[in-house]
Amino acid sequence: MKAIVLHEYGGPENLKYESVPDPVAGPGEVLIRVAASSVNPIDYKLRSGEARSYYPLELPAIIGVDFSGIVREVGEKVSGFKAGDKVMGFGSKAYAELVTAKATDLALVPEKLDLIHAAALPLVTATGEQLITRGTKIQSGQTVLVSGALGGVGRSAVWTAKKAGAIVIAGVRKSQLKQAETLGANQVLALDDSAAMEKLGFIDAVADTVAGKTAEMLLAKVKQGGVFASVLGPPANAKMHPTVKIEEVYAVPDPKTLRTLAEDQAAGRFVIPVDRMVPLADAGEAQAAAAKGGIGKILLLA
Repeated sequence: MKAIVLHEYGGPENLKYESVPDPVAGPGEVLIRVAASSVNPIDYKLRSGEARSYYPLELPAIIGVDFSGIVREVGEKVSGFKAGDKVMGFGSKAYAELVTAKATDLALVPEKLDLIHAAALPLVTATGEQLITRGTKIQSGQTVLVSGALGGVGRSAVWTAKKAGAIVIAGVRKSQLKQAETLGANQVLALDDSAAMEKLGFIDAVADTVAGKTAEMLLAKVKQGGVFASVLGPPANAKMHPTVKIEEVYAVPDPKTLRTLAEDQAAGRFVIPVDRMVPLADAGEAQAAAAKGGIGKILLLA
């Protein structure tokens, strides 16, 4: 098969399109012909070596997390899947034409959801949903602010909090206020507008996806006994707010929730937008584009 192989840490030009041996499904695993994989920040942090202290790679390595595709074979002791099924999930080595994954980490793609677009969902929906349910543990009637609300993780967090009955504030840049109105949050707030931030009262929780100075400012807005949950670690000023509970969230596969959120997207109840689709061979260019920021996932077509 063809795959994107990283031989040494460095820039996006280090991602090479090469022939490698086909993977084989072991017990409890499924072999999938990849339709698409998606580009996530963790991918270019792995490629650059930024993440090596907590997620070292054994080089040469194939990176990539999200994928969607069609089941080619199932390994021993696998139930619930068969050859020809359309599936999605997140795992490892997804920048490839074939990938193996634990059957327990996979979900069937809803009939009304495009198979390629399904690759945009697994990691961001799991992260956003768990940021709310495991991180903030927000309850109906409580108020939560989601920073970076227009990103894939942020959108998933906003939607999950809305479904929980929370009062949701979508935190975005001032230039994004109009676009953020499409999220259906109770309120939109420009996090880079000091006057607007000063008017924000104390809230029950923050679901953080941006970190940095913005996170430090938002931590000061959480009431005593409230929760600051983040996918990017504690703010630098965390020790100055000992009455706020800090929760770090790292997503784990949850096929049941993935299926539910995929059905929500298929029904148009919320959306993870796709910015562009490019050939797998152009993964380096795709990572370079993704690292510049923007709204919408970049998908790699295998």
